[in-house]
Amino acid sequence: MTRLDTADHVAQPWRIHEMTADFRVEDTWAFRTPGAGPDDFPTMLAALRALDFDGPPLVRLLFKARWKLGAVFGWDRESHGVGGRVTSLRDRMPGDLRDAPRGQDRASMPLKAVYELDNECARELANKTVHTVMHLGWVRRPDGEYELRMAVLVKPNGWWGRAYMTAIAPFRYLVVYPAMTRQWERAWLSR
Repeated sequence: MTRLDTADHVAQPWRIHEMTADFRVEDTWAFRTPGAGPDDFPTMLAALRALDFDGPPLVRLLFKARWKLGAVFGWDRESHGVGGRVTSLRDRMPGDLRDAPRGQDRASMPLKAVYELDNECARELANKTVHTVMHLGWVRRPDGEYELRMAVLVKPNGWWGRAYMTAIAPFRYLVVYPAMTRQWERAWLSR
């Protein structure tokens, strides 16, 4: 896993840019996919879908604590989610993207599919703190190899959303992303 500058995401000709001008790029990462070719993005997505990501015990504990806090403080009520507090990015999609496949949703995945193309896809989640988008894209590196890129775009809900994002940053960088990276890179290698 390599952390990238947000400019690396912005410079790509992704379709997500057309719908997220009011979001900020929070995180951008590259994942190793040795031997990947230009048409392997669907293969990578299939490998990711086959995962049951719960991570190591510390990651499970963090997510369990987050969902518990969300329940106690009402952060994750349906009225605060997509279709409640915020409209889905699907409502902002350009006409030619509206017919694109949405992608597959799983009940265990809190982020819901927005669209899925041959080289990029997006999933979204909203709650009382933020509206967030996970964008995955397939990029050719200068050495000719291909890699998976993930960008996390966020639109915090006021000062509380900004404070929340600041508070969870160390957990994302030190625990969640490293665990996710190990699992995603293993998924590619064992596809």
